[in-house]
Formats: sequence, structure tokens, C-alpha cells
Amino acid sequence: MSFLFRHYLLLIALVVAIVIAVIVFSSNGESGDGPIADHGYSQEEVLAKGEYLVVAGNCASCHTTGEGELMAGGVAFETPFGTIHSTNITPDLDTGIGSWTEWDFLNSMRHGIRPNGEHLYPAFPYPAFTKVTNEDLVAMFAYLKSIPAVKQVQPDNDLSFPFNQRALMAFWKFLYFDSGEFEISEEQTEQWNRGAYLVEALTHCSACHTPRNILGAEQEQFYLSGGEYQDRVGSGEYRTWVAPNITSSNRGLGLWSHEHLEDYLKTARNEFLESFGPMNEVIMNSSRFLNESDVSAMALYLKSLPAIEEPRGVAPDDQLMGQGRTIYNLHCGTCHLPTGEGDPEMAPKLNRGSLVVQAENPASMINAILYSPELPGSPLEPRWLDPMERFSNTF
Repeated sequence: MSFLFRHYLLLIALVVAIVIAVIVFSSNGESGDGPIADHGYSQEEVLAKGEYLVVAGNCASCHTTGEGELMAGGVAFETPFGTIHSTNITPDLDTGIGSWTEWDFLNSMRHGIRPNGEHLYPAFPYPAFTKVTNEDLVAMFAYLKSIPAVKQVQPDNDLSFPFNQRALMAFWKFLYFDSGEFEISEEQTEQWNRGAYLVEALTHCSACHTPRNILGAEQEQFYLSGGEYQDRVGSGEYRTWVAPNITSSNRGLGLWSHEHLEDYLKTARNEFLESFGPMNEVIMNSSRFLNESDVSAMALYLKSLPAIEEPRGVAPDDQLMGQGRTIYNLHCGTCHLPTGEGDPEMAPKLNRGSLVVQAENPASMINAILYSPELPGSPLEPRWLDPMERFSNTF
């Protein structure tokens, strides 16, 4: 059999597999006549619970532009495949989710399917939201239907071919997506399971903190060991950011205590790290509002994860290290101290336990140096005595 003929057969087999996947996965999801879940709560209780869950999911950060109306969408996401804009999830009948049913909402969250049957792109993290329970989905939908409706049409997505063909997402789902509610581990405690549910489902930490393959799917074998994505820096341009390793690796949370994690999620600060960049939105719009029990559960779960070590690059030579030491002492040592030990009033540690400094990819650290960390302000003050300056005009 000739080389070209074998490749021709492989191409035919691939096309057939894609067609089968498109047919099999091109369903409209689930449907029913009755309610999705019988929760037994009053309407006021459902709305309060829904608001809490929507905050936990940090929906506002992705569905609200800087000067825009709450949940009206329009936030641009730069991906390797092009630009995707977030949708309007206010109850507007024409441009939002005002005409949706509970089942429509469930299908978008659990199956990544629009009411018209089109597939959603996983820039919307339904691979995590699929695990949200029916009862929680009902509460979230009720809350979103209660907020002010905003009529706002979003810009068209700008994706290159063939990624602009939504039907092909069926093949992607066939390869990489499993739908279904979170499954409780009988071997773990109630608190651990709550933490796992929050981290894996509602707060979708893996969407940023897990590396992705060439087709944008999370690499499960490297769960929470660090990921890359595009987001804005202080200048307004898009640059690469690195969500650090948050496993028990010494480059991750290995040196952090349970309390260090709680402090960071509630106040954006501990002795090892100060929140900056995209994580500011996570803490300001979401984690600081979570109750103490949930934050503690998340910390417990994260600290239980086994370490996943990143491969180390080639160590710099002595000349480069010497140059770096001189620049550091001149521009950084005053606040962070020459030893990198930091100061409780001036600046965090840099010599150990800093997820950003220890990351193999220095992109986030470079962004912080050049464009400043843009730390969260009030109500999470007091902060450091002096904000860190931008060094984009220095380096």
C-alpha cells in the first residue's frame, strides 16, 4: 500500500469520525415539562442563594465590561483561535436570556448548547460548570432572571476558519468533554467534597490554572499545575499571563499553610503573594464574598492535591545572574530587601513561596514589573505603604 494511499485512507477515516461525532453530539441537550429540581425554598431564599452562587462563579468578571452594565456581556477574550465576546446574560428578551427556560439554562451550563441547538465555545467554561448541581443551577438562573434587563447586542466573534464553524465543536466534545453533575467521593469528608465542588465546578479554577493542548482542551494529567492565557495589562494591550501552579509543588502551594490560602482568597494578600493582574477580578468580584466555611473548604481541597512539578529550564550563567542581581538591588531591593525576604509593610516575599516568581514561565512577573501589579484597592486595604511603580519606562 503506497504512502499517499495510506494517508488518503486516514483522511477519509478522520472525516467520517468527525461526521459521526457531529451527528451524535448535535443534540439539543435535556428537556422536560416539570422543574429541574425541587429545592423546597422560598423565592427569597432561592434568589439569595442564586446571587451567592453567581458571585462564587465570578460571572460578572467575564460578562461585564469595565464601564458596561452588569452581566450585559461584550468582554473580549483573545484566544489562539481568534477573538470571542461574552454574551448578554441579563433577562432581556431579545439580546439576553429573557426568553430562556430553566432547561435552556441547564443545557448551556451542563452541555454547552444554546437554546437553538448550536454549540458554545469552551471559552465559556462549561467543562467545569457541567458539574454544578441541578438545584444550584435553578437558583443561579432565578437570580439572573431577577437582575435588570439590558438590551445590548454583542460584537461578532472573530475566529479563523475552521474554528468559526460551531458544528465542529461536536467533534471537540467527543474528544474532550464529559458532561454530568459533580460526584461526591465517599472516601472524603463533607468539607473536602464541598471544597472540591467549589474548585472543580463553580469557581472553575482549572479554566486558567490547567495547561491546554493545541485544540484548547485542558490537559487533565496536569490539573492545576499552571496555565497560560491572554489578558490585558496596565497599558490596555493584551499580553500573555501565567496562572501559577496551585498543586502542592514547592513551586505552587507547597510552602503555603491552610491559613495562607484563606487569607489570600479573602484579602488578596499573604506573606508570600499579593494579588495582581487578572486574579484581582477573581478576588474583588468573587472569593472575598464567600463565607468562611466555603473558603476553608477550598483551601482544604487545594492543599490535598498531589504535587505536579513543572520541568525546569536551563539555569542562567553566572554573568546573567550577576546582571540580574545588580538590577534587582538597584530597583527592587529597597522594598523587597536584598535577600528577597520582603517586609510586612513594604512588599511581599520573593525568595520562597511566591507562586509568580517560582513559575518556569516569567510572563506574569514581567507584566507586574513593566506595568505594575495594579493591586486591588479599597475595601481590601490597608495595603503596602507605597504602590509599586511601573518600570516600563526603565526597562
